[in-house]
Amino acid sequence: MTICGGSLFVDPTDTPYRIAGGIILRRNVSLIGANAATPRGTCHPLKPQPVGSVFEITDKENVFITVESATQISGIQFWYSEQSTKDPSKIIEYPATIRLSYDYPSEGVTLNNLTFYGEYLAMDFAAPKGKACELITVEHCFGYSLGGTFIRIDYCYDIPRILHCHVNPSVNRLFAGGFSPEIINEVISKKTFAYFIDHTDNAQLIDIFTFGTYGGIYLGAETYGQLTNFNLDCVTIGIHKSGNNATNRNWQIAQGAIIANTGEAVQNIHPFLIEGKGHTAISNVEAFSGHNGALTTLGVSYDFMKITGNDKCTVSLMGCRMRNYIADEPFTIENKNANIQAVACIDKNENVFTR
Repeated sequence: MTICGGSLFVDPTDTPYRIAGGIILRRNVSLIGANAATPRGTCHPLKPQPVGSVFEITDKENVFITVESATQISGIQFWYSEQSTKDPSKIIEYPATIRLSYDYPSEGVTLNNLTFYGEYLAMDFAAPKGKACELITVEHCFGYSLGGTFIRIDYCYDIPRILHCHVNPSVNRLFAGGFSPEIINEVISKKTFAYFIDHTDNAQLIDIFTFGTYGGIYLGAETYGQLTNFNLDCVTIGIHKSGNNATNRNWQIAQGAIIANTGEAVQNIHPFLIEGKGHTAISNVEAFSGHNGALTTLGVSYDFMKITGNDKCTVSLMGCRMRNYIADEPFTIENKNANIQAVACIDKNENVFTR
């Protein structure tokens, strides 16, 4: 057994490794597999299952892997073989696949080239208060969490990074055919966000994708950072940004697309939802809606942005294209203390919109 300072190579095979949960990956130890990310799945030529460096998970009681510090997990596929792909009443609420330690602050953890099939929550880095994690990097990871949240980071006070990650219900297409529209609708009904960030300093999100979740990205009241190059497709809320002070609860959001088109009622569908204090700078983001046969859609959003609350906040927009909303104006402003300026934006009538 490797106690510290080593690595374990997961040999690729045509038979997944069936292992119970409760694994603790000790500090300074790494777990390395042979696969790059496999966003449509690998497939055995004769059986409906993935192949390569694959862990088959059936443990319903324990987190599969708990990580400590100075470690990486790379090149692995995680397969929940008993998870429902068609019937939402049979969804199994598994514990997280990968979770930080509750005993020690998890620092310097890198997760890359990982693929998840049938997980309920893929990566849980919500630290207990007083044991904040630091320098968590998640990159080139693919999955579709049936609890609606793929990555959760909370209390991470030194630059968490989410890079090049992709949430999509077709992640298991090659061996399981993808998840049914009924499953996707059930995931949306949970009203959770694919990427959840709170209590973080200078978070970095680059090249982020989700499809078929209630929310795309939640930026909590005690966060600030940058979000660039993203596509949030078939969501109810694209980006929910909050803030609890005006000094450093500011986000710069650029170069992205939001397709907000699903939910219980069109009045609840908003590409942007902003509340609380702080500043949001948005540039070159477009929002449009339409129908998609992979799930139940309403095909339109109510507006481009809804701003709620009572605290003073500021929002600036430049070069945004706003389409397929039913309200008269692209902004629903319920906060009388909000200060919004839009320059060179395009409204639903393809007219230049400046505010």
